[in-house]
Amino acid sequence: MITEYQQQLRERYLAATVMPAPEPWQPVLDRRIPIGGLLGIGFAVHPGSGHDLVMVVSSDGHGLFDAVTGEKIARDRDPDPDTSTPDAHPDLACPGLGPIVGAPVRIAGLFGGGLHSTTPDGWTLDVVSPEWPHDRVILSADGGSHKGPAGGTWWHIFHSEYSELRAAGFSPSGRTLAVATSSDLTLWTRPGHHLDD
Repeated sequence: MITEYQQQLRERYLAATVMPAPEPWQPVLDRRIPIGGLLGIGFAVHPGSGHDLVMVVSSDGHGLFDAVTGEKIARDRDPDPDTSTPDAHPDLACPGLGPIVGAPVRIAGLFGGGLHSTTPDGWTLDVVSPEWPHDRVILSADGGSHKGPAGGTWWHIFHSEYSELRAAGFSPSGRTLAVATSSDLTLWTRPGHHLDD
């Protein structure tokens, strides 16, 4: 039995259509990045540009993306089987590649772990499931209270109805927002918050 408050919350989420993330968030690409067999993602920082990087672990290997441009900057189709998935490491980490080779990257997804759910300046990300197993990703500027209609202080920015949600959250810097499903990666960034902008 759910309470009246819980029923109202459920109805509020069900009524909210998917909408663009608000300013200053911008989609990194105009489409999702397809990645078959995605198992999890993690964040790192490019040692040269200072851009957030997203490391993707999938059944087809490891990939590294620039979170500002969406460009794939490194790929390992045949990682060491002993470290190819994060469950082999106590910190759920996989070894970095490309510009972060040798640095472990913590991976959130199928094997556990998590990404940041808040930013230092007050953005919050929640995953809700009023129609389980279909997850909805909610971005809010109200500390996660989700009061009032969608589009005011909270936004339904992603609906995982075609694939299984693996991870959703912010980079440690708070400049990147990522949603990973079993089939793709979607990124948003905040222009003007990167070292070279």
